[in-house]
Amino acid sequence: MLNLAVILRESATAEPERPAIMYDGGTISYRDLDTLSDAVAAALTRRGVQPGDRVALHLPNIPQFPIAYFGILKAGAVVVPLNVLLRAPEIAYQLTDSQSRLLITWSGALEEAAKGAAEAGLTGIYSVGPVDGTAAQPFTELTVPCEQTWPLADRDGGDIAAIVYTSGTTGLPKGAELTNLQLYLNADIPGRLFDIRSDDVVITALPLFHVFGMSSTMNVGVRFGAALSLVPRFTPHAVLTAVTRDRATIFDGVPTMFTALLAQPHDDRYDTSSLRVCISGGDAIPAQTLDAFEERFGVPILEGYGMTETAATITFNVSPQDRRAYSVGRPVWGVEVQIWDPDGRRLPPGAGNVGEVVTRGYHTMRGYHDRPQATAEAFAGGWFHTGDLGYFDDDGYLFIVDRKKELIIRGGYNVYPREVEEVLHRHPGVLMAAVVGVADPRLGEEVKAFVVPRPGPAPDPEEIIGYCRERLAAYKYPRLIEFRDSLPLSGAGKVLKKELG
Repeated sequence: MLNLAVILRESATAEPERPAIMYDGGTISYRDLDTLSDAVAAALTRRGVQPGDRVALHLPNIPQFPIAYFGILKAGAVVVPLNVLLRAPEIAYQLTDSQSRLLITWSGALEEAAKGAAEAGLTGIYSVGPVDGTAAQPFTELTVPCEQTWPLADRDGGDIAAIVYTSGTTGLPKGAELTNLQLYLNADIPGRLFDIRSDDVVITALPLFHVFGMSSTMNVGVRFGAALSLVPRFTPHAVLTAVTRDRATIFDGVPTMFTALLAQPHDDRYDTSSLRVCISGGDAIPAQTLDAFEERFGVPILEGYGMTETAATITFNVSPQDRRAYSVGRPVWGVEVQIWDPDGRRLPPGAGNVGEVVTRGYHTMRGYHDRPQATAEAFAGGWFHTGDLGYFDDDGYLFIVDRKKELIIRGGYNVYPREVEEVLHRHPGVLMAAVVGVADPRLGEEVKAFVVPRPGPAPDPEEIIGYCRERLAAYKYPRLIEFRDSLPLSGAGKVLKKELG
């Protein structure tokens, strides 16, 4: 038996009075988080939810997310986290595809959630906040106290604990089936390697509906009894305020968050001296951003690598002493990683041996929900194919070059957008940049850069092109520059390149 909710029960038993949740409304102890999630488990069971049933969780980073999350798990049900930015048709698709029985949402998204639920034929809706004039019932109905500790439902390690939908860069999003054992080990092993402690306070600004926030922040924190400092919506001010208020020691973020924090003016209101380390993942962090952040804040950034299907850790730089700058680290315990050429042959270490990153181990999903063909393709040859391109150095550190599907082939030459973006981020007038391939009748594809300039006089496009031309091979530098006020971002803060072009 292994029910993922055991990570909460054990931490609540070990140190019941230690803060589990910190937010602008106060704190919730591990004892209270355990008790409140017990109430949710009991309420769901009374409403007919059985082990293996799906319950959709459509909440931002508010206390009700971990309360509901662990309650669903305790009842033996499967958590289906939904991005709070989804519109009604997208909600309907994921509710239908996952076969969810209930939906827990919040007042800020209730209108879209109710429409989506109606389209999916789902009637059981509970909402945090006002529910006036809707078919939803208040979430408080699920938190009526139990008379006794709720027993964890019997679940096997191979049973699904969560179905998390991919971003859907091609086609419709697919639901990755993440198991109890997979999520437990992805909380336990990276947490041990990283040496997270019960006196740590982790800034939880990454969306909990995303696997990075759910697995690598929330589950890891709860497994080791740390406090989660919840930030409902990322802004530099909100994060720096939470760090100051809660004396946070760890900040988990994606590269766009570090870029935004760097752009925040110095302010005496913020005290970040309590931070001991930052963790970057979800996308490749530009070298310029990493160096500038460490210099300004005096805190090391440890970069890791993972994805929804691996929930999430594959490789990690485990400490400031044992890291390789600009690398995503080495495979964590129990995880195998290789680099394959297009014919499925393993490539040796070396920057010249770029190939697809493949992996296998406890960390990989059971499969894509109701997608046997997609699952078989993803696990071709017995290894999970990440779709990322990279290489190992001689010391076993992995370097990610780019997404396989984002590779630009210009006149027969391979152009890796990340390499061009690294150069653009070093330009003093560039705040953010994203590089994509656009159709070209002569070359097949041309290199185009979308640039968010820094405040002040806008840089000249030709000057930026010239800057890149001096630092990149002739076939690599962008010929097209388009300025934007911002770049489209996913709910997890990744640049949505599919919306550019």
